[in-house]
Amino acid sequence: MDWEAEGLLEDLPDDRAREARRKLLEELHEDGVGVDELRQAVAEERLALLPLERLLGGEGRYTLREIAAESGLELDSLAATRRALGLALTGPDDRVYNEDDLEAARLGKAARDAGFGEELILETNRVLGRGLARYADALRTLSAEAIMRPGSDEHELAHRFAAVAEEQLPLTRQWMQHVFTMHFRQMLRNEAVTLQERTSGRGDARRQAIAFADIVGFTELGESSSSEELGDVAARLSRLAGDVVEAPVRVVKTIGDAVMLVAPEPRDMLVTALELVERAEHNEDIPALRAGVAYGPAVNQWGDWFGSTVNLASRLTARARPSSVLTTEEVREAVGEDGYRWSSAGPKKLKGFSSPVKTFRVRAG
Repeated sequence: MDWEAEGLLEDLPDDRAREARRKLLEELHEDGVGVDELRQAVAEERLALLPLERLLGGEGRYTLREIAAESGLELDSLAATRRALGLALTGPDDRVYNEDDLEAARLGKAARDAGFGEELILETNRVLGRGLARYADALRTLSAEAIMRPGSDEHELAHRFAAVAEEQLPLTRQWMQHVFTMHFRQMLRNEAVTLQERTSGRGDARRQAIAFADIVGFTELGESSSSEELGDVAARLSRLAGDVVEAPVRVVKTIGDAVMLVAPEPRDMLVTALELVERAEHNEDIPALRAGVAYGPAVNQWGDWFGSTVNLASRLTARARPSSVLTTEEVREAVGEDGYRWSSAGPKKLKGFSSPVKTFRVRAG
C-alpha cells in the first residue's frame, strides 16, 4: 500500500517518524484494519492507540439494535444503561459493538429478569460508572511512566500501549474482584440494620459517626494559587486520608477541599479524625486541617450518607478552629473520658438547626 499517496504520512517531523508510521500502518492493515478506519485514526491523532483499542474491544460486529434483539433487553434500557455507566452511545444502527457488549447486555437482561427494578439498576450503574471512571483515570497515571518515554516514535508507543494493557488487564480484573469482595465483606460486617428494623418501618436510618475534615483557608488559597496548585493540595488531602483511614472507618467521598468519613462507632471515628489533623499539622506539604464529628441517625443511599447528622458534622467542621476536632455532646457521651481530653466550646447556633448545639473540642489524652 502506498501510504504516501493515501496522504497518511503527511505533517510528520522527520524520516524516522514517517518510517515508524509506515510500519504501524502496514501492521494494522495486515491485521484487517481498513484504509478508511486508518485514515480516521490518523485524522483523530489516535493511530498509536488503535492496537490497544482492538485488544480491548475488537472489531465492531454488532449495532446497538442488534445487541438489544440478541440479548432480549429493550433498546431504551440498553441505551439508558450505557448512559448511566458514563459510556459513549452511538446511533442504534452504527456497527461499533462487540461480543463483550453483547455479554454485558445479557447480564443486564438477567438482572431485570431477577426482579430488580429499572431505576434501581440504573442508579447502581451510575455509582459503578463514576467509581470505575476514577479508577481507570488513576491507572492511566500509574501506567504513564511505563509507556511515555522520551524519544519514542508512533510505532513504539502503539506496541507499548498494547503490551502494558495485555499484561495489566488480567491483574487488574483479579485485583478489582479482590477489593470488591473485601469491601462487600466489610460492609456486611458493619451493617447494623437487623431484619426487625427493616420490617418495623424504621427504614434505613441507623446511628453512625459522621465526620468531615477540610483544609483551613482553602478559599483564600484559591485567590493566590493556580487551579493546578489547588488540585494538587486537594489530592494530598485525599492521599493523606487514604493513608490514615482504616476499617471500620470508611472514606465516603472527597469534595474539593474536604473528605467525608463514616464509622459505626464514634470512638473509631475520633481516633481517625485526630490522626488526620495531627498528621497535617506535622506535614509541610499540606495546610492545616480541621474536623467536625457528629453521632446520630443517618441514611445510606447509593454509597452516600444523608440526614441531619451529616449536616451537623459539616456545620461543625466549618466552625472548628485550625488543627482541632470539634464534636457534639452525643459524641462525648458515647466515647467517655478515657483516653481523651475534652473542653467545652460552648453552644453554637448552626445553620439548619433550630436550637444551639452543645459542642466540645477533643484531644488525645
